[in-house]
Amino acid sequence: MNKKLFALAIVSAASAASAQSSLTLYGVVDASVESVKAGDTVTRVSSDNLASSRFGLKGTEDLGGGLKANFVLESPVGVDTGTGGKSGGSFWDRQAWVGIGGGFGELRLGRTDSSIGVLAGNSNILGAQSYDDFKAAKTLAADKYLRVDNSITYVLPKLVNGLSAQVQYSTKASGGEVAGDKTGRLYGLNVQYAAGAFGAGAAYLEAKANNAGAKEKSALAYLSYDFTAAKVTGYYNRNASGVGLTGARELFGARLDVPLGNAFAMQASVSRARDWNDVRNDADATIVALKGIYSLSKRTSVYVLATTVSNDDNSAIAVGGLTGVAGERSSGLAVGVSHKF
Repeated sequence: MNKKLFALAIVSAASAASAQSSLTLYGVVDASVESVKAGDTVTRVSSDNLASSRFGLKGTEDLGGGLKANFVLESPVGVDTGTGGKSGGSFWDRQAWVGIGGGFGELRLGRTDSSIGVLAGNSNILGAQSYDDFKAAKTLAADKYLRVDNSITYVLPKLVNGLSAQVQYSTKASGGEVAGDKTGRLYGLNVQYAAGAFGAGAAYLEAKANNAGAKEKSALAYLSYDFTAAKVTGYYNRNASGVGLTGARELFGARLDVPLGNAFAMQASVSRARDWNDVRNDADATIVALKGIYSLSKRTSVYVLATTVSNDDNSAIAVGGLTGVAGERSSGLAVGVSHKF
């Protein structure tokens, strides 16, 4: 009888331990056939056009007293070639952090989204895929500083319903630290409010570009309102770099999201990139993007994407990661499938 009670106690303890922790395997598989033009035209199978293909693990453990330990490990996957994604970086290039959370908020250590990348990379707000204006224009928020290494990120507790914020510091935004070298030190913060139909957010990032005093700065703000029949979003992004920060690149635009029934959604955006080649005259571009997404299920969608960039004389923005040609139009058209698991 004692043996049966002992076995029952072990099973109960194991069940309790299991209930206090969790591990989730998740990911996205996204591939498309596309034709992109920047000078010459390239037709190819491509990955990541609607969503970034990835493989991830995330977990949490209840530590008691309102505390939890959390982690995320997330790796990019290039579906077109089977490689570790387009970035050519580390294996866990998308996310690699561990943290402690509770009533005080959450403290995270490791590689994660930058404070400004949280907004730019959220496809429900702006978007940082290759057919989105933020990525095509290679903004600091969606390209160089979309994610940062060596970060210390503090996510503030939600004291007001719908309000969230975080502050961030990185000892070196990319790669490892070197004694006496301050290049890559980064500061960032963001604040967002989403309650009911209204949404708003702002973010700021500042990084040391070199030891001579050059800095890179980026500020981003957006406002949105969901009218049910359509959601309207307006946004503004300012990027500055160099000693003295004498020049600045600006991207501003508007986006319209229209659900058509339960399965189909349309999205249209138009934006203007200004002074985008650090040249004050004729360095502007207009970017128009259209998306059509049909959900076959909760996890699988088919889509069509089309983006056109009209460059002025000294602007060379291009779609699909191509090298642009100053003054020439760039365009892209993609048809693909995206599956979440």
